[in-house]
Amino acid sequence: MEKINPAITIKSMQFTSSPPELPLIADDQVRRVGKGEYKEAALCLAKSFKDDDVAMYFVETGDAAHWTREKKWDLHVSILEYLVYGHILKGLVTTIGPNYDCVALWMPPGQNMEDWLTCFRSGMWRLQYGFKFSAEGHKRYFREFMPLLHKTKHEVLGHHEDDSWYLVYIGTKPDARGKGYARALIESVTKEADAENRYCYLESSNGINPKIYRKLGFEIIKKIHLTRAAKPVEMDIMVRKPVESPI
Repeated sequence: MEKINPAITIKSMQFTSSPPELPLIADDQVRRVGKGEYKEAALCLAKSFKDDDVAMYFVETGDAAHWTREKKWDLHVSILEYLVYGHILKGLVTTIGPNYDCVALWMPPGQNMEDWLTCFRSGMWRLQYGFKFSAEGHKRYFREFMPLLHKTKHEVLGHHEDDSWYLVYIGTKPDARGKGYARALIESVTKEADAENRYCYLESSNGINPKIYRKLGFEIIKKIHLTRAAKPVEMDIMVRKPVESPI
């Protein structure tokens, strides 16, 4: 995440759970990513999370120790390509900067990408039924990671679960940090959430990020751990309650 840059301007994004297509706009404004851009958006996230403990949890497994660096990178990128395309279909993918410098994946209230059609169209089926993962990577993703995320989100949000915005991923390329891009992407949705009186939810896998998210109204609710590796991987669960307008 990065420092705040007051020069960033955010084009108003009027949307509900099915946001409309946005026109091309200036590099320092938020815009929606379309289907033809999913690879560029995914590459931004891949570069942003190349050293992330959670992202690598499914890649750097004992039974994949013999894999080449290129094969591991291909798996990392493929996971993100499928996720980006699924969110383009059922959620909201936004970007900012001249070259997809920061990208956010949001799942709007009442939406998910778990139906079979979205799973097929996005390519996610290749992860579950294909041979992308190693055997251990597959277990970590589908038997530990995804069930834990679903269980935790339900426990934390309760009756707000289907009525909240879910920030699934946000990442900035290393050479584009410090420009306020991430804040711009987050605030483009939290302003809408406030107007609709909705909660926002995220999982943070980087220990330095929670203090930045707090500046945007999020608070840590609990911590969860992935435990199949030799060293447990910790994630912070954060929630932002809607803020009432002072007017």
